[in-house]
Amino acid sequence: MAVDTTGQSVAKAAGDPVARGRSRGTGKRRRAEKRSLATHWYAWAMVAPVIVVIAVIIGYPLVRGVYLSLTNANERNVARSIGVNEIPATYEFVGLDNYADALTGSQFLSTLGWTLVWTVACVSVTFALGLTLANVLNRRIAGRSFYRLLLILPWAVPGFVSVFAWRFLYNQDNGLLNKILAGGGIDAVPWLNDPTWAKLSVIAVNVWLGVPFMMVALLGGLQSIPGELYEAAEMDGANAWQRFRHITMPGLSSVSTTVVLLSTIWTFNMFPVIFLLTRGGPGEATQILVTQAYKFSFEVSPRDFAQSSTWGVLILVLLMLFAAVYRRVLRKQGEVW
Repeated sequence: MAVDTTGQSVAKAAGDPVARGRSRGTGKRRRAEKRSLATHWYAWAMVAPVIVVIAVIIGYPLVRGVYLSLTNANERNVARSIGVNEIPATYEFVGLDNYADALTGSQFLSTLGWTLVWTVACVSVTFALGLTLANVLNRRIAGRSFYRLLLILPWAVPGFVSVFAWRFLYNQDNGLLNKILAGGGIDAVPWLNDPTWAKLSVIAVNVWLGVPFMMVALLGGLQSIPGELYEAAEMDGANAWQRFRHITMPGLSSVSTTVVLLSTIWTFNMFPVIFLLTRGGPGEATQILVTQAYKFSFEVSPRDFAQSSTWGVLILVLLMLFAAVYRRVLRKQGEVW
């Protein structure tokens, strides 16, 4: 009788999908999710408005941009109003033609090349200067608080104000930099009118804006390293370089990986510095991907919304690929991110 009952139970479990799900643990997970929702409903209710706002502010423009990148939409064929007359949209779906044109054209590749140079140069110099200043300010020196406040100042000033200030400094005729050079008998430098000097100038401004963030983040990482490690290493006869290499850099690894990733993404999309300082000039010398995408949408005639959206999607894909590769490299090195 007991065997028969067990057989019926097994048969019932085999024929009942609910029972099969419970046998694999799915039923328990569903009950746990229901309990979590019932217990933490207040937290879900508080988070819901944020999710809705993010979906509207980020989700809709993203979907709209991807859609426009698959069309030939421009200023002449989109829906528009002229007085009381409503003109419907006449643009057409073209598939991946815009992506093929962008990736096979010389303009995208040349702009991408300078964007990569700009990003690598800015991030590497910013990290090196930030690390140097963080190490200096981590020591007990006179006026340390004043120096920290002074070095954080560029971060506190609005970005566009800083860029306009540098633009006045770079003025070829009346700028302070050329006035100083003239006092030493040196000819005026075309800071923003020569392609090479313009590239160096925008890199310098972006580094000046980015060093405070890098310094503060790395300084926090330095202060989290136990001082006993340095004392023990010094007692063992380790010199300053050995202490820096074997204690400081490993101790800063988690902070460094984060700030390098953030700095790379910010620099890759650093629109204000390029646009306000040179507007991509002279010519197209300092044009990066994001400013070129803006130019397609607002400066060329007719305004090419499809091409602008295509470049925007490509920028997003490139950054996602970089983040994925970066994460994989960190995992191979034993870092958890």
